[in-house]
Amino acid sequence: MTVEKIPTQSPTGSTFRAEKAPRVLVFGCGYLGSRVAIACRNAGDEVFATTRSEEKAKCLFSQGIVPIVADWSDSRTLRRLPKVDRLLVAVSYDHRGGSDRYESQVGGLQRLLRLVGPETRVCYISTTGVYHQTDGSWVDESSPTRPTREGGRVHLDAESLLWRMRPQAPSTILRLAGIYGPGRIPRAADVIAGRPLESPEHGYLNLIHVDDAVQVVRACWEKNCSRMYVVADDQPLARGDFYREIARQTRSPQPTFVAPGPHPAPRSRSESNKRIWNRRMKRDLVSQLQFPTYRQGLVNSLLPIQ
Repeated sequence: MTVEKIPTQSPTGSTFRAEKAPRVLVFGCGYLGSRVAIACRNAGDEVFATTRSEEKAKCLFSQGIVPIVADWSDSRTLRRLPKVDRLLVAVSYDHRGGSDRYESQVGGLQRLLRLVGPETRVCYISTTGVYHQTDGSWVDESSPTRPTREGGRVHLDAESLLWRMRPQAPSTILRLAGIYGPGRIPRAADVIAGRPLESPEHGYLNLIHVDDAVQVVRACWEKNCSRMYVVADDQPLARGDFYREIARQTRSPQPTFVAPGPHPAPRSRSESNKRIWNRRMKRDLVSQLQFPTYRQGLVNSLLPIQ
C-alpha cells in the first residue's frame, strides 16, 4: 500500500516527510472490536466503527471514534462507509436479526467486501471452532478442519469467501480461541456463587486475553501479513483447572461439576477437546504476550469483581 506523505517543517527549519495516520474501520464494535478501536485511537489513527444502535453510536462518539450506524444484512446502510487503510471484521451472529447464521455471516461479509478497495488491509476474526478434534491433540494452521457445529462451518465458509474475493489483496484471518478479560470470564459468577457447573471437569480449554488479541490484530496490519493464524495463549489447560483458579483467586469454594444437560450448545462445547499451538502467531505477529497463561490473565480480569 502506498502511504500518503505530508510535508512537515522540523524545529530546525528543514523539511521532512511524516506518514499520514492510518484510517481504520472496525466493523463490529463488540467486546474485541471496541478495544481495537480504542487502541487505534490512542495510537493516533483516524478511527471509524460500526454499530446497529444509536445509543452505542453516541458512546463511540464520546470516545473520539467516528460512529457509523450500519448493518451488513442491509446493503443500503453500507453506502456511507468511508474509504480506509485498515479494516477489522469482527461481527458476531445475532439470532435476533432475523437472518439465519449463514446469510448473516457469509452473505453480510460478501456485501461488505464488495465495497472494500484492494489496497485496504483486511483482518477477519474467525474461530478455533473450525477444528473438529476431540482427542486432546495439538492443532495449528495446517490441521484439518471438519467442524461439527454450525458456527464453525459458517466461519470456514466465510474464510473461503474472503480468499476468493481478495486473492491478491492484503488479508489476514485470525482464528481466535476463547476471548476473556475484564467483564468477560466464562462461568465466574457461578464459581463465586458456589453453583454447580454444567461442564466436564476434563478436556482442554484454549484461551486468549482480549488485550493480547488486540495486539495481534494491530500487528497483522502493521506487518501486512496476508495469511491465516490461530490465536491463543501459551498454555492450553484443563477445564477444571480454569474454574479452580477462579475460585482460588476470589477465595470462593472449590467448584463442583455436573454433566451437561440436553441443551445442544453447552453439550457441543463440552465435546471440544484440542490444544492450540500458537507458534506461527508468535513468530510472525506478537512474540511476547502480556498474559501468556490464564493465571496472569485472571489476575487482571478478576480484579473488578473481587
